Amino acid sequence: MSNKLWEKNTQVDKRIERFTVGLDREMDLHLARHDVLGSMAHITMLAEVGLLRRDELTPLLAELKRIYREAEAGKFVIEDDVEDVHSQVELLLTRRLGDLGKKIHSGRSRNDQVLLDLKLFAREGLERTVQAVCRLFDTLVAQSERYRHVLMPGYTHLQVAMPSSFGLWFGAYAESLADDLQMLLAAWRVTNRNPLGSAAGYGSSFPLDRQLTTDLLGFDSMDYNVVYAQMGRGKMERTVATALASVAATVAKLAFDACLYTSQNFGFIRLPDEYTTGSSIMPHKKNPDVFELTRAKCNKLQALPQQITLITNNLPSGYFRDLQMTKELFVPAFDELIDCLDMAERMMAQVRVNEHILDDPRYDPMFSVEEVNRRTLAGTPFRDAYRQVGLEIEAGQFHPVKEVRHTHAGSLGNLCNDRITAYRDSVLAQFTFDRVHEAERKLLGE
Repeated sequence: MSNKLWEKNTQVDKRIERFTVGLDREMDLHLARHDVLGSMAHITMLAEVGLLRRDELTPLLAELKRIYREAEAGKFVIEDDVEDVHSQVELLLTRRLGDLGKKIHSGRSRNDQVLLDLKLFAREGLERTVQAVCRLFDTLVAQSERYRHVLMPGYTHLQVAMPSSFGLWFGAYAESLADDLQMLLAAWRVTNRNPLGSAAGYGSSFPLDRQLTTDLLGFDSMDYNVVYAQMGRGKMERTVATALASVAATVAKLAFDACLYTSQNFGFIRLPDEYTTGSSIMPHKKNPDVFELTRAKCNKLQALPQQITLITNNLPSGYFRDLQMTKELFVPAFDELIDCLDMAERMMAQVRVNEHILDDPRYDPMFSVEEVNRRTLAGTPFRDAYRQVGLEIEAGQFHPVKEVRHTHAGSLGNLCNDRITAYRDSVLAQFTFDRVHEAERKLLGE
């Protein structure tokens, strides 16, 4: 007997099957818990609208909870002759409950099942990403406060430019992550809408209660138009990928700075020896491989929105098998980015700062602007002061005053880390994680 939901009397050529399934079964293992949750919500709704009896709902829910726990424990497998996670769940129910297991598909298509699974998977991944971003954010703010008074050169065009500080450097990346949370929030809002009930993209003649499944799964709302719900496949992934790419861009830039600043030519920061690697022939080497790999991985992640776009951008409305290919790109992306965030957090927590950078006279010219401003405040016209200091530098007669007093918001002497943290917290408060958790706990009977 076929274990494919769609197969009838004709068996598909094995080579065709191998080509069309691809890595889908492997990717579907990541969706198993989410598929079960969706089925629990769907059959609860079917019972409410009279398409399942109450005495049928109870054993189905009990078995689905058991399958959920198996998936949670890593014991769920998709068997060799089973096409996907949806087929495997239905097969397990049918083995354990007989024909009753076949009733869970009423009013559904694999199209809206996979839409739902991916949204449930993505919102869990977004929450995990937000948590990892916040861990790195907190470490960066702590380091910004710890080293707030330690000056370092600021650069433009990779030329020594003006005084900066480690307070500014660490804090800049924290604020960048806070802005990235805005992108993640937008992705969350697009993701946390319920496509279930759209079936193959044109609805169902069954009297489905889509608001009930929306509430049962903790969604903020449903994707109302059933055609749009199907059109959202690929769009949701692209939107989420854009948010992940925004975070990745911040982390990649941080990693690049860190690689630069750990080199001997800079020597601004230092990592513990156990956080570096060596050379097979150069005994002095302490390589920042973690930062280099983080940079590469995050640069790769920044290509993700374009990859998804190229798969989906020439498709009209309706479902097409092309969309399956987005899974292979999308599903692993969360773990890859979270791994980079966690490594960056660990490295940033352990990094040690050189507090004597400015003892080196090569950095004296970075105080030229401060001297120009000092003379301007004493009454010399700015252009005259600028020329005076420039001529002194050219003649080797410039002797800087290495004291910097910046007071305006966001500057050396006023980092605004408290405001940046408040901004982060205001964005964080808009995620509806608690509602989702409560809905899932109720559905699972916890």
